[in-house]
Amino acid sequence: MKPVAIFKRVLIAGLPLLLLAACEESVLTEQVPAAPPSAPPPMERPVPIVAAAPTSQKSAELRRYFAQVQSAQLTQGLLRQDGGGPDTPFSAEMLARNFERLVFFNEYDRAFQGHGGPSPLRRWQGPVRMKIYFGAAVVPSQRARDTQDVESYAARLGALSGHPIGLSSRPNYAVIFAGDDDRGAVLSQVAREIPGLSDGSLRALRDLTRDTYCVVAAFALGPDPNVYTAAVALIRGENPDLLRLSCIHEELAQGLGIANDSPEARPSIFNDDDEFALLTRHDELLLKMLYDPRLQPGNTAEEARPTVLAIANELAGQPSF
Repeated sequence: MKPVAIFKRVLIAGLPLLLLAACEESVLTEQVPAAPPSAPPPMERPVPIVAAAPTSQKSAELRRYFAQVQSAQLTQGLLRQDGGGPDTPFSAEMLARNFERLVFFNEYDRAFQGHGGPSPLRRWQGPVRMKIYFGAAVVPSQRARDTQDVESYAARLGALSGHPIGLSSRPNYAVIFAGDDDRGAVLSQVAREIPGLSDGSLRALRDLTRDTYCVVAAFALGPDPNVYTAAVALIRGENPDLLRLSCIHEELAQGLGIANDSPEARPSIFNDDDEFALLTRHDELLLKMLYDPRLQPGNTAEEARPTVLAIANELAGQPSF
């Protein structure tokens, strides 16, 4: 079993930690005349209420910290959502070079710490079946937004790659939204529900440093060490809206087989500079290339180089933005 993990790290240091201030909303209710005795109102089935658990001071501090990170990055012109433009052209040669850097190298070693080395191409062969898991502190309105974002993005990834990707009650790819208080409990649930995983295999996802706001680990649990059979993406519940969405875009895509980040990749979310928040046109082409049938799991960078360049020329034969 060889897991591959990708951490997305915050590049802004020295932001202060502050406590979240609690606030209350007042609700106005309209007085509705009662129905006459001869026409009693119909019985309504009660709607179940999902109440979010209270958060700890540490989690509240993290929430404020990540909000400050997002605000600072936006002020600096980072977290772009335009997918690239005239200022970020790329050629077929650049696309092929970036593909090699991002697919044939690991960002981290097996302990998710030191930098990883060269790697053969790894990807999924069977359908990717995602399931969304929420920590107890994620409020219902946020759960609804996260669910919609994951559903639509999974459909987009499937369309781009040509590979079956969708939500399922029999998951092999867990997408977790959980905070500092409830991350461990959700990871234990995932370990019970996805065959081949265990608490031990997910131990590295339990203790995150403050500058890690999302992570993904992919696992090859079958006979072929280059074919993924399970993955776990963990997105901190304390993330604000755009950082949260950027984590969905980066981690869910990287769990399909884009195992590295590169400072040379542009315009791309697979770059630790956080210039782009959402999947770019360049990244869409990377996913098409990754699941092109002319490439196969186990291919080395040297073996695949002529084919990669040929596919890149087909997809981006002229400079593109």
